[in-house]
Amino acid sequence: MHGITLETMVVELSAYFGWQELGQRIPVRCFQQDPSLGSSLKFLRKTPWAREKVESLYLFMLRERRRNA
Repeated sequence: MHGITLETMVVELSAYFGWQELGQRIPVRCFQQDPSLGSSLKFLRKTPWAREKVESLYLFMLRERRRNA
């Protein structure tokens, strides 16, 4: 994940899946209740297990994009 910021991952994931599906795939409150980029980044920077889930989902999204291209 060198060179890819957490902000970039969250922005791309929310654009690809939408906040609702993102909240279903990673069930954390910052994605489910009144989601915003700021609140998500604040939570993810403090919570290593959630950040790992975001990174994993981001890699999955990249594989899906490549497969569909």
